Amino acid sequence: MPEHTMTIAGRPAPAEATFGVINPATGEVAEVAPDATRAQLDAAMHAAHAALPAWRGDEDARRKALLAAADVLYSRAAEIGRILTLEQGKPLREATGEVKGAGAWMKYYAGVEIPREVIQDDARARVEVVRRPVGVVAAITPWNFPLLLAAWKIAPALLAGNTIVLKPSPYTPLSSLKLGEVLREVLPPGVLNVVSGGDDLGAWMTGHPVPRKISFTGSVATGKRVALAAAPDLKRVTLELGGNDPAILLPDADPAAVADRLFGAAFLNNGQTCSAVKRVYAPASLYDAVVEALAERARAAKVGDGMTEGVQYGPVNNRPQFERVTDLVAEAVAGGARVAAGGEPLDRPGYFFAPTILADVPAGSRVVDEEQFGPALPVVRYDDVDEAVARANGTHFGLSGSVWGGDAERAAQVASRLECGTVWVNTHLALAPHQPFGGFKWSGVGVENGPWGLYGFTDIQVLHTAKS
Repeated sequence: MPEHTMTIAGRPAPAEATFGVINPATGEVAEVAPDATRAQLDAAMHAAHAALPAWRGDEDARRKALLAAADVLYSRAAEIGRILTLEQGKPLREATGEVKGAGAWMKYYAGVEIPREVIQDDARARVEVVRRPVGVVAAITPWNFPLLLAAWKIAPALLAGNTIVLKPSPYTPLSSLKLGEVLREVLPPGVLNVVSGGDDLGAWMTGHPVPRKISFTGSVATGKRVALAAAPDLKRVTLELGGNDPAILLPDADPAAVADRLFGAAFLNNGQTCSAVKRVYAPASLYDAVVEALAERARAAKVGDGMTEGVQYGPVNNRPQFERVTDLVAEAVAGGARVAAGGEPLDRPGYFFAPTILADVPAGSRVVDEEQFGPALPVVRYDDVDEAVARANGTHFGLSGSVWGGDAERAAQVASRLECGTVWVNTHLALAPHQPFGGFKWSGVGVENGPWGLYGFTDIQVLHTAKS
């Protein structure tokens, strides 16, 4: 097995102990990753702290470094993409695209302005509002898009003048370790440190005295624990948590016209996307046509090892998530839901579950009320648009949602009633570096991306200069 090393102070940090990383396409350990000790985490935090003064003092150097980082990721995308597919399961084409996407975020932030606002300039005083880096950032990333979501944190944090200690999910540490390795070439020592380990390492990071900011993407339950850990030291937090995104089809929608985009938005990354469509609300007049259009696409989907040419959907990433999806679908079917497509695991090694469309799902089913985060999509019938909006809003989640209809203006009016951070009309999952992303209610605290994401990695300082 190849040796994977952490990055601490710009140097490779080998493992004193390791843990296995499973290939979800086989269910077997494929490679091993270093399991960081407390001493290694301390070393990473102190390296980040030591690198701060020089890094925050040279904005031009930061912008050049981000552009160089983008170039490295573009040039190494195929190599890193294979590592990502091995540990995450997504098709190789999508994995390579994710690496390039991380590069695009680096390139975007290299050109974002750090504002200095003059709010008074008269005979008495000149008053400026400036943004200063918060300090060391502890970044904790999930297993569904480990590199792209790392870039959502790394790029704005570094532009603002912070330094970072990054911890990836123990399910997908290898691609992030490789990220740290290739970026040693272009970032000064200590600016980006990458450590790997299990849940204990995450707890050590959030309670560590050095970082002044925690940026976390993951489950609601873990996000609450992160917030509690940050509170005693008043660390700043950005929490991007779960979503249970509704898609509402209006009576004038054309099921045949929207089915491809709707299915794609639900099953991207095998449904393991925080802002994917998780539940569809269709009017009674269109219900059977919507169910059948989605089921037709589910039955035609090619599922397999992400390394295989032509595969559209890989395995569920890990056994606990695979078992959760299996249980949610089985519970819904036992309660009376109709399986229009899929409905069960595939009989092969690994964590493969057939793309599933569920119809006639009983009220109160967990597969509708909770975030399933896998290849299972319930379609819910409604009689009145007000009813659909109320049911769409009737959860603790508020990440994003969409409305689909022939009259875009009418659809936008309905979309504006959804209680979530992003609403789309006649599309879904349209994300971009310049567009803020965050959630309402339990779906998160703060936003990422665009200048707003940059501001989350800064503290405001008032510079007041008196004039005689």
